[in-house]
Amino acid sequence: MAVFKLTKCSYVFPPTALADSDGLLAYGGDLSMPRLLSAYQNGIFPWFNPGEEILWWSPHERFVIFPKEIHVSRSMKKAIPKSGLYTRINFDFAGVVKGCRARREGGTWLSDDMEEAYNALFENGYAMSVGVYKEDKLVGGLYGVLLGRCFFGESMFSDADNASKLALIDLCKNDFVFVDCQFHTPHLEKMGGRYIKWGEYRRLLREGVGDEWKKEL
Repeated sequence: MAVFKLTKCSYVFPPTALADSDGLLAYGGDLSMPRLLSAYQNGIFPWFNPGEEILWWSPHERFVIFPKEIHVSRSMKKAIPKSGLYTRINFDFAGVVKGCRARREGGTWLSDDMEEAYNALFENGYAMSVGVYKEDKLVGGLYGVLLGRCFFGESMFSDADNASKLALIDLCKNDFVFVDCQFHTPHLEKMGGRYIKWGEYRRLLREGVGDEWKKEL
């Protein structure tokens, strides 16, 4: 299938059914807030290397966590109370993003433009972070896009044992329809992540984004 080139004068994406087998749908455009909101409400997200063309993805199968299915192991249940770790929601969104960017092994896809774009989403109420602290020091966390009752995870980091796990556990205390993990990892699978078909994902997306977004889907 062809990969579509976006222009900066339109925020309209091609139908997600036209994504290739890996989920790549389009390239180009920009990271403006209207475009990012248009993307996420239609099940599309950006992922690309700094300095390269923006790539837009919409995998046909979606790897998600349903909050009620979050798996907390026995060892984790025992470890958390003894760890001295605690979470803060939206306390330092920019700090969590910087933490994710600084601690990615082998480089990161988080560029200056990406950092600026997601900070802007947060400032306008469309993003959320869970920071994990120990003795008032940020030691882990995660952030993502928030539309209605849908959370689209972007990145996480951990500088202390179990910090990113605790962030995900506390995130799932919210009444989300789903947490979109975007891509599979063994870590997220152990925490309860699983694949669902595009049709189910789209139905849940429509349910979760709320009335103000449904007209655009």
